[in-house]
Amino acid sequence: MILLYTFEGGVKTIVYTDTLQTTLMILGLIVCICYILSQLHLSVAEAVNGMEVKNLTRIFNTDINSKGYFAKQIIGGAFITIAMTGLDQEMMQKNISVKNLKDSQKNMLTFSVILVFVNLLFLLLGGLLYLYAYHQGATFATTIVNGQPTWGFIQNGLNITGDNLFPSVALGLLQSMPSYISIIFIIALISALFPSADGALTALTSTFCIDILGIKERTDLNEKQQRKIRLTVHLTMTIIFFACILIFREINSRSIIDKILDIAGYTYGPLLGLFTFGILTKRSLPNSVMIAVIALISPVLCYLLQTNAPQLFGGYVIGIEVLIINGLITFLGLLIISKK
Repeated sequence: MILLYTFEGGVKTIVYTDTLQTTLMILGLIVCICYILSQLHLSVAEAVNGMEVKNLTRIFNTDINSKGYFAKQIIGGAFITIAMTGLDQEMMQKNISVKNLKDSQKNMLTFSVILVFVNLLFLLLGGLLYLYAYHQGATFATTIVNGQPTWGFIQNGLNITGDNLFPSVALGLLQSMPSYISIIFIIALISALFPSADGALTALTSTFCIDILGIKERTDLNEKQQRKIRLTVHLTMTIIFFACILIFREINSRSIIDKILDIAGYTYGPLLGLFTFGILTKRSLPNSVMIAVIALISPVLCYLLQTNAPQLFGGYVIGIEVLIINGLITFLGLLIISKK
């Protein structure tokens, strides 16, 4: 479905479809919250109190050696936002497609404010899903998934971990529910996934065609040939996407967001370093080969540092701040090879 409407309509189609999908997601989110509250016979305040009793509302982790230490999360999270939103073709292409700068700025500010409330709704739903699972008699315990200890719910022989909890409720695996409610749950789930996938797919296609193949500068291709190349690239990216989904499904032993943030620390670090170098300095770089070498060496050094950090720094575990370290190494490497 994404392949069809993104190829035919491009970014403009994504703007309209994402608006529809996001609206359905938020409506579905509110319906899901209301349904679970009604099933548990709780108000929002009572539900939050129930989450506190189950230790589901802790915000600040004060263990400095933990990956979840609050200062790491705040500082690292700020840079993750800069890198994954401000420097990302997928996220910025919708703002670039706006007619003028003022409307684009308005779009970004509106999106930022709305996102806070949407995140709060998701956090509330997450806590309610746990309370709902407890209410249905599920046991929260450590289980072994893919050879690793993982926290999750066990009920009637089902092992429900991480991101599987929401679809388990949606499909009535914990308790049978009215079919129309299940449909709303599933629509909300799909609507949450589509805006991420379609934007990324289009961004990969356009970036590869423009930056790698240089399709716009090529005078040897007519419009029909360019369209054929774009279709081939788009189809290839779709297949790669599908393969990645299957791989993630196999390796997922906890909430997928953890793995996404781990990967982002390595992939977005060089991008952050390059951007910072371009903004803060006026030095010139010799050639793209040396830049590519530094952008590849930096994540490798970060991986070695992150792996050996507990032994080197007395139990300190590097978490989300690996992005900042990665960007800093890239920046220093560029500084070394650059000229006035």
